[in-house]
Order: sequence, then C-alpha cells, then structure tokens
Amino acid sequence: MTGSSGAQPSQGADQVAAGLVACLPALNRQLKLHIERHLPYPKLPERQLALLQYVAEHDGATVHKAADALRMMPNNVSALVTRLTEAGLLERRQDDTDKRVAHLRVTALARHRIGEVEHIAAARLASALRTLTDGDLDALGSALGALGALTRRLRDQSA
Repeated sequence: MTGSSGAQPSQGADQVAAGLVACLPALNRQLKLHIERHLPYPKLPERQLALLQYVAEHDGATVHKAADALRMMPNNVSALVTRLTEAGLLERRQDDTDKRVAHLRVTALARHRIGEVEHIAAARLASALRTLTDGDLDALGSALGALGALTRRLRDQSA
C-alpha cells in the first residue's frame, strides 16, 4: 500500500531507497554550490577535502588508515598530506614508538575553515527549512535519527 504524497509507513525499503537516491545528491549539490559561492577562499580539490574531513573525524589517523578509509593508494594520500601540510591545514606528528609512522591532525586553521563551511551550510539549510510547512519540518526532524542510523549502517557495511 503506497500513499499519494510523502513517505508513508507502509512504503517499502526499495521505494524509500529510490527516493533518497533521487533527493540526497541534489540536496548535497545545492549545498556545495552555495558553499563555493560564499567561501572567501578557493575550494579545496575533492580528494584533499575528503582527506581533511577524514582526519578531522579521526584525529591521529595514519596515512595508511586514511588511505584504506578513502580507498586510495598510500602514496597518493601522502602527496595530499604534503599539500595540505604546506597549506597549513594538516600537520604530521611522529609516533612516539615507531618513528616511521606519522599521525595526522588538522590545524587550528583547518578547524576554523571546517567551522565556516558548516556554518554556511547550516545557515542555508535553516533558511530553506523555514519556508517549509510545520508538518514537513516535523517529518524531517523525526527522520534525523533514522538517517543517522542509516549512515552508520552504510559505513559499517563498507568497512
């Protein structure tokens, strides 16, 4: 049994998946465009940005851990680390026990820029959300927990 509008409790996983596949990339694309227009500095290339975000979420990660997580070759990640280090966005700290291993950390400048991007995105989303009906806003708010669980499941399945 399917409803004529919006997600219904009786919708199957296939229908919900198709709806998410259709709307999430478009939502992400619109946010990225808005962020790029409002950043006071050039946007980082995608791979550098992915590495920076990974390290921000996994403080102290090694090049090899980052390479595995991002599905990249370690030498490519190492080159990205060099560029981000030169830009003042990432730092390497030598391991206390194994001097061949470096742990990666984002710098204060990187944290500031990540915060700017999050603020720009959140402000844009809040502005758009304020134009929705109370019912749509409540439905999106109720879905946040489920979307978080779905994200964790996808992450766990790809590990």
